[in-house]
Amino acid sequence: MGQIDDREHQSGEAAMTAQKISGGGVNVGMVGTGFVARLRAEALQTIPNARLVAVAGHTLADTEAFAQPYGAVAVDHWQALVDYPGLDLIVVCHINRDHSTVAAAALQANRHVVVEYPLAITAEAAEALVALAEAQQRLLHVEHIELLGGTHRALKANLAAVGQPYYARYCTLSPKRPAPRSWTYCPDLFGFPLVGALSRLHRLIDCFGPVAKVYCQTHYGGQGGEWGTGEDGAGKYYTSCLCTAQLKFASGLVAEVTYGKGEGVWEATRRLEVFGDTGALYFDGDAGRLVDGQGDRTIAVGSRRGLFAADTAQVIDYLLTGRPLYCTPAASLYTLQVAIAAQQSAITGQAIELPSALA
Repeated sequence: MGQIDDREHQSGEAAMTAQKISGGGVNVGMVGTGFVARLRAEALQTIPNARLVAVAGHTLADTEAFAQPYGAVAVDHWQALVDYPGLDLIVVCHINRDHSTVAAAALQANRHVVVEYPLAITAEAAEALVALAEAQQRLLHVEHIELLGGTHRALKANLAAVGQPYYARYCTLSPKRPAPRSWTYCPDLFGFPLVGALSRLHRLIDCFGPVAKVYCQTHYGGQGGEWGTGEDGAGKYYTSCLCTAQLKFASGLVAEVTYGKGEGVWEATRRLEVFGDTGALYFDGDAGRLVDGQGDRTIAVGSRRGLFAADTAQVIDYLLTGRPLYCTPAASLYTLQVAIAAQQSAITGQAIELPSALA
């Protein structure tokens, strides 16, 4: 399991938050109007004790169009949303660069906060947010729906069957031609690839514990082309990226993680492998296999659908009843620290040893 376990602390916080919101529903404000925001809004409509009250987006016209089907108020800026009266919870699901800024303002306004990963694109900002949430006695939940999905559940359910794991490989590639002029292709807005795609590391750390050393390399295509800054104030956009990291876990296990997207990727891949001294697990897309001394057999892998709805329902339940959530901010913070170490390695060309304090 993960190396940082603050469930005891979370249980105490849960009792506090449940007491503050007991006797009524949870009034929700949302920052963002994209795909994830829509899934969150749809999920909230199915939860009797929750209501989407207000939304802030990139432009007021788009925000009004988004908010209207849910009976929510459109506000013209995220700060106005944070200050909107009567809100219990702020859900942050817009560009990665601004997660920490909005979350900090919401916590300082005594709101509970849900943030799509990453919590921040620097470790220092994320550490400050975790401390602020504790000081304010407010929920800070970082979404990690990869832990709720069928692949991860099947991995953990069958991990013992391979004996002592010693090697893992996780590869996710997404071709896009042409590459979109999206914030997800801008380093200033998305962050370092394994920071923006934090779930690739978090899945492995949840299974195998702390990381002792990381070595990382990256390649960007088209980064030299100036695509313009636009209203978002961003710098250059790339047309493709490929990031590969080697992780040495404290347990001795070695893992390779590859993340790539864009025009330089030619075939979609989602493959996870774990080798142990008595067998191996293979997950290719939504299919799973266990290979050991008894042969090669299929294992059941559940669906990836409905995960944002499940995450949203768990948050509302936590705020009303105190039932612990599936992921703690400390666990997400630790993974972010590992991702930042990978970023340092990519910059310096050297393997980075993680301080024992992180492990």
